[in-house]
Amino acid sequence: MKELIWYGLNEPGAALFGEGLELRRTFADAAKRCDWAGVMKLLDEHPDLVNSTRPGGPSLFTPLHQAAYSNAPAEVIRELVARGGWRTLENARGERPVDVAVGRGHSAATAELEPHLACVVPHGVLPKIQQHLHAVIRREVAELVDRHTLRLPELQPILEADRNTRFFFQVPGMYGGFFYSLGEEGVAAKLAAIASSRQGGSRYYEITSAGSEVVGEGP
Repeated sequence: MKELIWYGLNEPGAALFGEGLELRRTFADAAKRCDWAGVMKLLDEHPDLVNSTRPGGPSLFTPLHQAAYSNAPAEVIRELVARGGWRTLENARGERPVDVAVGRGHSAATAELEPHLACVVPHGVLPKIQQHLHAVIRREVAELVDRHTLRLPELQPILEADRNTRFFFQVPGMYGGFFYSLGEEGVAAKLAAIASSRQGGSRYYEITSAGSEVVGEGP
């Protein structure tokens, strides 16, 4: 099963420091100045950075948002998408990359950035599932979420991934984190989530638009 990373740790501090912090800043700097060769070189070495944002940055721009803003060449946008850039991920203002491109009047970039969805969940269903997922996370590790000012997972990108993909949200201090994947789509969409800790074992959740339920526990 393919695994993708949700970057919830975005604030410099005890859990994001040193080389990891500098790498994220260097990557964000390269994208902001449209150094696309530099961006791709860093992604060759650190592919999971493709949807990361600047630590401490208020805009929550990913490289795709920067590409949309700067009207990057179509081949750059295609390469970022091919490397896993999410076209549905929102910035701090709630804009997807395509929305940024539309707002800037970049028609060529707009065409490249239109999301292509692999799964379909009704528009009103996904936010409810996300709300229940966030409640599960806070029920498990609210103190750690608040201590590290974590950005909780947003579920739009799950619709871009095929059903053999799961996402991982690492929580500093939990000695693990949360795995989640879409089990069913449509109006009866179900999210399978695992709260996994090397110290406290695992809890398995099933989450729908109606709520969440613990369906198992394990080591």
